[in-house]
Amino acid sequence: MWQQRMQSIREYEVVRDGNVFGSSLSNSIVFTSEYDLAQKQMAALLARFENVPFKSAFSGKEITNEGGSCFTCESRLDLMRPTLDIDRFREKILGDLTLVRGIGQATEKKLNARGYLSLSDLLNHPTFRAGARDVVERISSATSLEIMEWIGQRHAKSHPAILGAACMHDPEDFVFIDIETLGLFSRPIILFGVGVVEGHALGIHQYLLRDIPDEVAALTATIGHLSGDHPALVTFNGKSFDLPYIADRLAYYGMGSPCRIPHFDVLHFSRRRWKDLLPSFCLTALEREILGLGREDDIPGQMVPEFYEMYLRTGNVGTLVPIVEHNRQDVHSLALLFFHLLEESYGSA
Repeated sequence: MWQQRMQSIREYEVVRDGNVFGSSLSNSIVFTSEYDLAQKQMAALLARFENVPFKSAFSGKEITNEGGSCFTCESRLDLMRPTLDIDRFREKILGDLTLVRGIGQATEKKLNARGYLSLSDLLNHPTFRAGARDVVERISSATSLEIMEWIGQRHAKSHPAILGAACMHDPEDFVFIDIETLGLFSRPIILFGVGVVEGHALGIHQYLLRDIPDEVAALTATIGHLSGDHPALVTFNGKSFDLPYIADRLAYYGMGSPCRIPHFDVLHFSRRRWKDLLPSFCLTALEREILGLGREDDIPGQMVPEFYEMYLRTGNVGTLVPIVEHNRQDVHSLALLFFHLLEESYGSA
């Protein structure tokens, strides 16, 4: 059934190199050179991995949980742990007078000119002292999630103070998630990439479906990473795509919904930070321009469903290889970019 659906609906358009405006109203485009290279890569992989067993192609193991069983690929990649100064975060919040109800940017400027430079100063203001006291008390007792939601009511979701709430977490709290799906709308998730900090490395756990029924076990394993003592989720465009998609698949199987934890979407913070400097904010562009990283033999993310469908149709594991590599690099770059943003804004001097 999934093969028939994928063959009848392709969710991207192939356009001539450089002709961005040649696309119609499709969700995404793949340039001709990328498409041709991916097709050649697929043919080469099919030849190279013909008759190669699944477990011989990947370094991993089968895991079993209450959802069934799936295959997990595990790897460790270098990661520089951030050294953050939580006092810088507190200073930024305490210096934001607009967090007090009734104070906008214009009023804040007037108050600054009169010597009210922090919320502590406002504690003596005849009009705003009650509101300032309420804000200071909230800051002293709130969790990172509460602070993010509260600041989000006064500022954009990409505000630096919302990013700064990450300073309230240890690096081991962060769970980096990126998924690969069979399409954009209510189709199975075929690969869950999960990154966790392990010392000075990023441990990457990839839950790969050998067949569609493995999705329940892979979902169960992925959600398990979000149930720690103090977890925080980090994604790239995950608020619009990954998390709603995971929630949809959980609902499909009657598995409830993801737990409510802090969620840092790196795409939003990246757009705010480099909005006037970069023409593209896709993850591969950011990792190249900001992190100085490049990819070899990568396939366009839009073509992942075709590579997986070829595996389902032929049983040849070769076309899974670039999917796993693509996802692994996405998770690694996500972690590197997130910590880069944090270090830049809240790193210890």
